[in-house]
Amino acid sequence: MLTSKMQELLLFIHNRLSKDGISPSFEEMKLALGLKSKSGIHRLIEALEERGYIERLANRARALEIKRLPENYTKPVQEHPVMPSFKSKILETLSDMVSIPLLGKIAAGVPIEAIEQNGDMLDLPPSMLSRTGDHFALTVEGDSMIKAGINDGDTVIIRKTQTANDGKIVVALVDDGEVTLKRLYHQQGKIILQPENDDYKPRVLNPDRVRVQGELVSLLRTYH
Repeated sequence: MLTSKMQELLLFIHNRLSKDGISPSFEEMKLALGLKSKSGIHRLIEALEERGYIERLANRARALEIKRLPENYTKPVQEHPVMPSFKSKILETLSDMVSIPLLGKIAAGVPIEAIEQNGDMLDLPPSMLSRTGDHFALTVEGDSMIKAGINDGDTVIIRKTQTANDGKIVVALVDDGEVTLKRLYHQQGKIILQPENDDYKPRVLNPDRVRVQGELVSLLRTYH
């Protein structure tokens, strides 16, 4: 004879196994049954196991097997709302990814020409991009932007634009040949490309020598 809570838990586990192929966690069971602590779930699991309705598989976390269902079970009950499975989260995330071109390297110290690498793409979640505009990625070489949290080897995500407000970190094309990542300022008719490292000096240039290529929107870092 099963209590109402035992039957509710048994059917919840059965539905979850049928849907995802993995039993729910004790936290999910607690939330589904509206219990205040996991100890109540432990007692219900033990009672179901003693009555031969479920079996806990040895040496496997979250491994439960349904041995039989209640005699009065005739149709699937409405499933309790549960958190999506880890697999479904991965599939949902991958389906939302956006591919942007990875163009090459950019100097955050001494400016160097960007090296275009045709065919290289970078997949990113939409949350790392601006809501509008085209984007591209560049790999940083140098340490002149370390006080802004941008290190050598980081990948910067850039939104294409030809203008930017003072204080923004931009990709700037200097003299149609050098590309650099710096903070942009306008002062007394000049363009100032400001590093974020006291070891480097700002560059003060005439406006006709500088073209903004894009503005920083996010950053990727790999730890080795």
